[in-house]
Amino acid sequence: MANPNLSTRQLRAFLALADQRSFTRAATACHLSQPAFSALIRTLESELRTRLFDRDTRSVQLTAEGRLFETSARQLLGDFGVAVSDLSDHVERRKGRVHVAALPSLAAGWLPAIFAEFKAAWPGIELNLSDFLSDPCIDLVRSGKADFALASTGASHAGLSTQLLCTDQFYLVCRKDHPLASEKVLTLKKLTPYPFIHMSRNSSVRQALDAALHPLQTNTLLEVDQLATVTGMVQAGLGISVVPALTLFHFEREGLLTRPLAAKNLTRKIYVVRRQEGSLSVAAQALHDLIVQRMQS
Repeated sequence: MANPNLSTRQLRAFLALADQRSFTRAATACHLSQPAFSALIRTLESELRTRLFDRDTRSVQLTAEGRLFETSARQLLGDFGVAVSDLSDHVERRKGRVHVAALPSLAAGWLPAIFAEFKAAWPGIELNLSDFLSDPCIDLVRSGKADFALASTGASHAGLSTQLLCTDQFYLVCRKDHPLASEKVLTLKKLTPYPFIHMSRNSSVRQALDAALHPLQTNTLLEVDQLATVTGMVQAGLGISVVPALTLFHFEREGLLTRPLAAKNLTRKIYVVRRQEGSLSVAAQALHDLIVQRMQS
């Protein structure tokens, strides 16, 4: 049974001859000499183990097998052309899809401007965003559902690589009429007597704060999941909070004050997390590079 290893060059030569019904005209259309073109057709027929053309001194006609092969050859070349065009669109970033997993504070505050810049440059690329806490973000990357994540993680993860993106400093958030608003130097110890609005214990914000405070204990009033809730509670005068700089846009409210803390051991590191094996798609790599460039510029 024939097991041909056909080339697009052979297919194009076959279809040129099927259309032109002349070796001379078909060779010219393929930019080949007539001997080279004839050799190409003979090789094709040899590999297919069948005669595709009946030829005499006056005409060239498709055989029954040639007519059968013509339909498939046109389909093969058409599919190949579509595949090459589609790949070219992805390589040139006219098409593609990127899925990013990111901490909610980044997804809401810093990432939208990056997405807008990226979308303006490459409007054909589809963007997908999952705004989760660090562990779910990392799980999405590990499972292959997200191309990369922007997360806070100090531990190594098997099969994943981490690149430090930035280090986030922490700020006190309180009302402008709060006693801490007029303190000259704000230390963590000075915060502990006051009612505290905490983020949940599985958040990167809470984990960094607890580590920096140890062995001190805060006067916890509430634990919440959303920064918007922290904002409302602090604005109502129920307590104070400590949040990273990248979240401060949430607290741009009348009556609220944000102040940096004198606590060198209180920082939150943000990483780009991706799988170690395999490369990013062209589209994902472009967004990855833009994020790194903008954050570090």
